[in-house]
Amino acid sequence: EMTAIDMKKDPPDRGKWLSPRLVAAVKETLAKGEQSLLFLNRRGYAPLTLCRSCGYRIQCPQCTSWLVEHKHKGTLSCHHCGFKLHKPKNCPKCEAEDSLIPCGPGVERIAEEVRETFPEARQAILSSDLVPNITALREVLETIHSGEANIIIGTQIVAKGHNFPLLATVGIVDGDIGLQGSGDPRAAERTFQLLHQVSGRAGRMGTEGRGFVQTYMPDHPVMAAILSGDRDEFAMRETQAREMLTYPPFGRLVALIVTGKEKQITELYAREVAKRAPRSDKVKVVGPVEAPLAVIRGRYRFRLLAKAPREIDIQQYLRHWQAALPKPQGDLRLTVDIDPYNFL
Repeated sequence: EMTAIDMKKDPPDRGKWLSPRLVAAVKETLAKGEQSLLFLNRRGYAPLTLCRSCGYRIQCPQCTSWLVEHKHKGTLSCHHCGFKLHKPKNCPKCEAEDSLIPCGPGVERIAEEVRETFPEARQAILSSDLVPNITALREVLETIHSGEANIIIGTQIVAKGHNFPLLATVGIVDGDIGLQGSGDPRAAERTFQLLHQVSGRAGRMGTEGRGFVQTYMPDHPVMAAILSGDRDEFAMRETQAREMLTYPPFGRLVALIVTGKEKQITELYAREVAKRAPRSDKVKVVGPVEAPLAVIRGRYRFRLLAKAPREIDIQQYLRHWQAALPKPQGDLRLTVDIDPYNFL
């Protein structure tokens, strides 16, 4: 049984992330001696730290991404290049003292809220940051299987085939996280698959399973499919949309990523790559544009995307294209990714 919790109509208390309806469901489950799982596919304590005095946001010096706070380590970390620093006491920009505040939740913050809301509960956290090796993972899983932990808090790691016999209630804290402006044509599919896997952890061994999805978009087709459990309907809708747009499996996509240490030089070469694309009525080339992650490890990134029907020999097209390109000079790099899995 899956239920949507409309966060516009049933919001959590100020400074909290679990809606009253989800809290009530977890309390009922605890009273029955059964387990609950709270799922959030976001590591750390908070995805953003900002100064409430001047509004400064702490960003990675090597990437266009915010530093993620890891409260248990006292660090701010980049999940793309691995850069870390100890959380400063003063704002790096205006130097206001104790003005840095976390924004948004990660699993550590949900765990903190669980401790405050359910002080009698015993929790287990499954996150790659907090379970560093297979031995630690086995120990956490044993506490869950034995019933020693009755509230499980986890990221994507909990969806990977684990069997929790006592698990009765699943709460998906942010069901919209994979649908928000990723530019990935497979975003809906991935979100459906992940949420379906997570919700499927409940009710596997005779207990009555139920799931709750906190969402600001309860009418989204992915949410409707999750709530109804109708995979065939979802697949049909997704298939129709992809066929109309010539997306896989009806077409081929090729990503070309140009990277370099100098932004202007990198962009100029990316524009030259676009100019040299062989003319074709069948192949559409868009870009270059800055990648969603415009800088990683100090390298600027520009993306082009080529789209073609399946009957086109895309490898042959790429061979002609690459033969016409000037060789990248200096630190410039051109990466060709056929049928890309990552759109960042």
